[in-house]
Amino acid sequence: MLIDWFTVGAQALNFLILVWLLKRFLYKPVLDAIDAREQRVAAELADADAIRATARTERETYRQKNEAFDAQRAALLAQASAEARTQREQLLDEARAAARALADARRERLESEAKALHQAIGVRAQKEVFAIARKTLSDLADAGLEERMVAVFIARLQALTAEELKGLASALAASDGAVSVRSAFDLPPAPRAACEQAITGLLGADVKVGFDTVAELVGGIEMLAGGHKVAWSIAGYLTALETGVTELLRAKEGADATAARGGDDGRR
Repeated sequence: MLIDWFTVGAQALNFLILVWLLKRFLYKPVLDAIDAREQRVAAELADADAIRATARTERETYRQKNEAFDAQRAALLAQASAEARTQREQLLDEARAAARALADARRERLESEAKALHQAIGVRAQKEVFAIARKTLSDLADAGLEERMVAVFIARLQALTAEELKGLASALAASDGAVSVRSAFDLPPAPRAACEQAITGLLGADVKVGFDTVAELVGGIEMLAGGHKVAWSIAGYLTALETGVTELLRAKEGADATAARGGDDGRR
């Protein structure tokens, strides 16, 4: 068998030309396209990584912000709750204090009203008792009783101290020198003379002694000299007794008030 070297060479040349053509117009564009695609894919992957990194960063930032927001919200809620509790306790304390003050004021008002009523009743009863006593003694008094009281009145004059006599003398010197003796009934001549003699013996013979009848006097005699008065009468004893009873009632009320304040302080 003979080999046609011309044909073999032509075919080889054709093959080489085909390979060159394929490499020039097919393989190279395909490889360039593949390289370009690989570069684009690599760039896209790099962009994706950057985006993922950014997303991770943003997610971490968002998480931190959420945690900070949650912590701040919890702190604000705790502060608001504490302030609400404090304000509630304050309002309750104010309400309790107002209620106590109102109750104390009401109790004090009731106690004051009860005390005033008790005091008014006591004063009224006291006045009635002494008014009845005065009326009874006034009805029982007569001229004979007044005469017997003159001796007691003279003894009262003779019992005056030097200081009292000096005061009477000064008062008479500053006035017209007249002395007025008053009684509920007209004194007979003998008791009147004895009374006048006792007065002039103490204050001087030049003293003018006058006698007056005053129906309002209750069993007794009184002497007025320049604004000074020397008296002995049942009314005087009643007045002294009435004053003593009044002072006793006031002292008792003061002791009750002190005890009530002490009890209130103890309860508080």
